[in-house]
This record gives sequence, C-alpha cells and structure tokens, in this order.
Amino acid sequence: MSSNYRKTIIVNLDPGNDNITYECSINIDDLITLEDVQTEFKLGPNGAMMYCMEYLEKNISWLIEELKTYKDSYLLFDFPGQVELFTHHKSVRNIIKILENHNHRLTCIHLVDSSYCIDATKYISVLMTSLTTMMMLELPQINVFSKIDLLQNLGKLDFNLEYYTQVMDLSYLLYHLNQSSTEKYYKLNGALCELIEEFNLVGFQTLCITDKHSVFNLLKEIDKANGYIFGGLTAGNESIFMAANATDLLSETREAQEKYFSGGTDADTQKNETDDRKTLKNLISSLETDNIEIHEEF
Repeated sequence: MSSNYRKTIIVNLDPGNDNITYECSINIDDLITLEDVQTEFKLGPNGAMMYCMEYLEKNISWLIEELKTYKDSYLLFDFPGQVELFTHHKSVRNIIKILENHNHRLTCIHLVDSSYCIDATKYISVLMTSLTTMMMLELPQINVFSKIDLLQNLGKLDFNLEYYTQVMDLSYLLYHLNQSSTEKYYKLNGALCELIEEFNLVGFQTLCITDKHSVFNLLKEIDKANGYIFGGLTAGNESIFMAANATDLLSETREAQEKYFSGGTDADTQKNETDDRKTLKNLISSLETDNIEIHEEF
C-alpha cells in the first residue's frame, strides 16, 4: 500500500502480539495486555484473550478516539487468531458493528493455511469455519489460502487448485472424505457438504506473500469488497477502479496452479505432452476398431 502511495496505518488489536514486526499507530497494549490479564485473573491464554476483547468492547470509546486522529487514512486492523472470537464469541462482532456505525467501511480478510487443501477432512473443516465466520461477522469477507507457494511440498492435491478455491461440486470430495471416516459418519459428511453448497457463499483467493503480483491481486479484491474503488482516499482513483474491475479470479487461480504446481521447465512439459500422445496412440491401437484416426496439431 505504501508503494501505491496510500496513507495507511496499522491498528494492532491483538493483545497477545508480543513480537510486532511492523510499526503500528494504534496498539491495544496501551489499553490492556494479555500478560496482565493472565497474571491478575489466573487465566489461560484463550480465556485471557476473550477477557481482553470484552474489555475492549466495554471501553470502545478509547479506540474511537484514537481512530479520529487518522480519519483520512486506510486502516489495517490486526485481530487475534483465536477462531472462537469469530465463530461464537460476540465481542469482536459487537466491536465491528460499532466501527461501522462510525462510518468505517470494513472488510474481513480470513487467512487460512493452504495446507488444509491436502486433507479432505481439514478442507471441509475450513469451509465450515469460513461459513460460520461470514455469518457471525456479517461483513464482506475474503477467504484466502495463504502460503500457496509451499503447498506443492506438502503432498498431492486430489483435484486441481481451482476446485478448492471455487469450492466446486463437493460430491466429488465426499469419497475422499469418507475414506478417512468410519461408516457411521458417512451421512454426517454428506450433510455437511450439502449445507456448504446450499449456502454457496464460500470461495478463496490465493496468496504468496513474497510475490508482489499475488499480493496486488488480493488487494484489488479487498478494494472491491470495501468499496475503495468507488471513492478512495487518494487522487487518481479511476485507475484503481479500472485495475480492480479487471480482476479475473479464475485466471489468477490457474496462473497460481501453473506457477506453483506445474513442476518442471517448458522442455519437461513438452516431453510430458509427447509421452501422453504416445500413450494415447498405443491405447487406441489396442482397440479392435477400424474407425479411429489420430490427428496431431502443433
């Protein structure tokens, strides 16, 4: 964002963020810290985190006053990562509603480790978590498979990457899901797949944090979700509008598939295609028919 000349600040709302690697303009540690809560109330990290969010909700005037200093800035809120804060605990939801009432146009960016695509059970779990979060927060939400460049080192996908980002027909995944379950869970697996498909809300963007093109594509989606492209805070907003509307998620997913999962050079690809044609020829030659011809086009 800085390279795009956006006036941007980071708001740290994670009281357990001990090793902040960036400069934040507003820090919840000025209000409350996780360590202090654990020490004073003898709570574990999860219970203390919930207490901190409840405390921030009750003292939301502190945050509102701090934000007034940066009313002309693009805001990045860094929230804690505990999933229960976004699935059933209501303090974060209430904080978000208050911020919206103060004219903040918000978008939720839900980061998921792409390794969850490898296992069918974990993938379904991620879909359910994403869906629950979307329904709880009631915000425009962009779900992101992060570390996409590392995924090919963790195992082989059952389907191509587009299947997982677009959440295609889950009946194809049901076989793999049942393979890792006992028979008594087959009906439950089917019901979960049907539930996700009935809502038809969940999809994913891919992200490689070291690839500027990948980061920029994600930013374009965020700009569309929060309405920045329709009236940004900087001059030349029409160029942002054109760039964001030029986004093609399918082509970007296929680009990520080719970049991170193709495996090999162009020469390797040509060799594989030649081998495939030879295999096809041999297969057809073994058939007892006189009506098949093979035409090759290059």
